[in-house]
Amino acid sequence: MTDADDLRRRTAELLAAHLPTRLPPPSNEGPAGPHLWSATDRLEFLRARFDAGLAWVHFPEGLGGLDAPRSLQAVVDAELEGAGAPDNDPGRIGIGLGMAAPTILRFGTDEQKQRFLRPLWTGEEVWCQLFSEPGAGSDLAALATRAVREDGSAAGTGGDWIVDGQKVWTSSAHLARWAILIARTDPDVPKHRGISYFVCDMTDPGVEVRPLRQITGEAEFNEVFLTGVRIPDAHRLGAVGEGWKVAQTTLMNERVAIGGSRTPREGGMIGVAAADWRARPELRTHDLHQRLLKLWVEAEVARLTGERLRQQLTKGQPGPEGSGMKLAFARLAQEISGWEVEFLAEEGLTYDDWTMRRPDGVDFTGREAGYRYLRAKGNSIEGGTSEVLLNIVAERVLGLPPEPRTDKDVAWKDLPR
Repeated sequence: MTDADDLRRRTAELLAAHLPTRLPPPSNEGPAGPHLWSATDRLEFLRARFDAGLAWVHFPEGLGGLDAPRSLQAVVDAELEGAGAPDNDPGRIGIGLGMAAPTILRFGTDEQKQRFLRPLWTGEEVWCQLFSEPGAGSDLAALATRAVREDGSAAGTGGDWIVDGQKVWTSSAHLARWAILIARTDPDVPKHRGISYFVCDMTDPGVEVRPLRQITGEAEFNEVFLTGVRIPDAHRLGAVGEGWKVAQTTLMNERVAIGGSRTPREGGMIGVAAADWRARPELRTHDLHQRLLKLWVEAEVARLTGERLRQQLTKGQPGPEGSGMKLAFARLAQEISGWEVEFLAEEGLTYDDWTMRRPDGVDFTGREAGYRYLRAKGNSIEGGTSEVLLNIVAERVLGLPPEPRTDKDVAWKDLPR
């Protein structure tokens, strides 16, 4: 049984074998400077960390883990951070880490796990998510992108699938090497049953990525057009027609990734707001003070709830509770950023750069209040709209009666569109 002391020993051995030389001191006296990590050193270290089982300690041996309790990952991370070792830039590869990896681990074949997990974790291959469509956002199961087996068969294995359709709101599509994709493989059954789940090669000539410029001025999202995209059956996750079941694993992990990330006390956006309050006494009012105190308490409650959720995750897959965390995250982000813009008055309305660009990720704390205010508007849409998540919490957490659904037993091809 791997314990904390064993992980510290393994981490020390990894560091001893792979730390590069330190920078020379600024003069002949004094200690050496920090380690100088070249791109080659960094990649070699990340690959070695994965092979040592210190990437995801709760994953199986040989797949970046040691079959250890998930809670012990913090031991490894603390040791490596203290030594100044590089990380895998999780903000850039969050879709791969938070959504693709747990889905591949649960439903992938041995060959798929061996092929995809290591370069996914090291950041050598970026992933994106091809789920939402112009006519299937909140009602994702209504998706119309079609995947047809090349030989025309409806079952069996082998051969290629030909995919045609359109996806939208795709983060990182302009950077991605691979995508997790759901497509309709059987239009003659109800919408939740005729879906299959694939890994799509984003370099296929039939994949076209177009930027979607947002209210922030950036094109963080994309729309993706799929025309005759060829996907080998070996890149299918789960059984044909059972893609909705596989997608639920992705969606539950996505909501945890968005709403349940670990932050220190007074971290994230509430930390920025509190720092503004302390630094600008001339802008304070009694009403703004009361509102900030309320938001601070709610942010701390959400943080502690997230800690409890992560403890529950050590015992299995994420459940509908992650939807509640994502709901709280979206509401708080919008209310805190709105408070900050109001507190800063005219200064809060300024915006540093409206240049059209395609960023690698989202920075909720490193830019000005105007950016945070505008970008937070998307938090209640991405990863499942707040309205849909309220239904999930009501039905699956609180046990309330489900809303009437008249299309449950109707074949997808017969649904009005």
